[in-house]
Amino acid sequence: MTMQENECGTEKDRHAGIERMVPAGQLELWTEEFGDPGHPAVLLLMGAGAQGVQWNDGFVRRLVAGGRRVIRYDHRDVGRSSTVDFAAHPYTVADMAADAIAVLDALGVERAHFVGASLGGVIAQRLAVTRPDRMLTLTALASSPMGTDMSAIVGRAMAGQAPADGELPPPTAELLAALASFPQRAGAGLEEYLTGRMPLWRVLHGPDLPFDEAEYRAMETRVYQRARDLSVAAHHTLAGAAGSGSTEDLAEVVVPTLVLHGTADPMFPFAHAEALAAAIPGARLVAVPGMGHTLPAAMDGLLADEVLRHTR
Repeated sequence: MTMQENECGTEKDRHAGIERMVPAGQLELWTEEFGDPGHPAVLLLMGAGAQGVQWNDGFVRRLVAGGRRVIRYDHRDVGRSSTVDFAAHPYTVADMAADAIAVLDALGVERAHFVGASLGGVIAQRLAVTRPDRMLTLTALASSPMGTDMSAIVGRAMAGQAPADGELPPPTAELLAALASFPQRAGAGLEEYLTGRMPLWRVLHGPDLPFDEAEYRAMETRVYQRARDLSVAAHHTLAGAAGSGSTEDLAEVVVPTLVLHGTADPMFPFAHAEALAAAIPGARLVAVPGMGHTLPAAMDGLLADEVLRHTR
């Protein structure tokens, strides 16, 4: 396979990032790495429908400055990575976890610190159970315990039903309303796309911190411009409903674990973080005041400091 390297990524300028397309079975995944290859590796796993570049550049730079080799990548079906005919070739969280290992293999990384956001945190949890030999530490950010049936939780909430006994809380009513009214018109131009996305981002951001619309518009413009096919990102929601394993399996996790979670997360209310930390022996739970289910630039320093402390 031809390896594609970013023109500005040189040995002398590791802050610029080196881009490569790497094999994952029959697929190709876009990767970008930063920092000294001799430093401990941090693999960043984004959430459902999100691209690797949605890990903020400022967050990445802080990790590199702290002595880490940072790798971010596009999951299958987002960004520049391969797209999949899901009807013909359905996949699960287990397959997405295998993709993460393929990234490490292609880049020559034996073990890494895994930092996963939302669905990325579920993928990392599965790997902490099934492939602890490849993991130094686990950080689950804005995530929920693997095995949580969010489809059922959301379905009951949308139908006006009370949560089942022992069930974790559903997304907020405001977020459920925003998701229900979210426009999905195929082939939308950039401005129409941005106009449709901003109300959802405003709710995901949460009510406590100032919302910088210009920041989210810039991020979504980048996402729009580099996507092979924006519509197929919805496959992650289907994949996320299967193959993650059970919450009880988390009792087997032996790698040091950090659970980072915003106190104003509308997708996974804070009880999800508490349940995740309780399920993993010795896990440390850190509440991020006011943060919702997004990673605004204002949080870069705090989040990077916590990850650096955990991966030290």
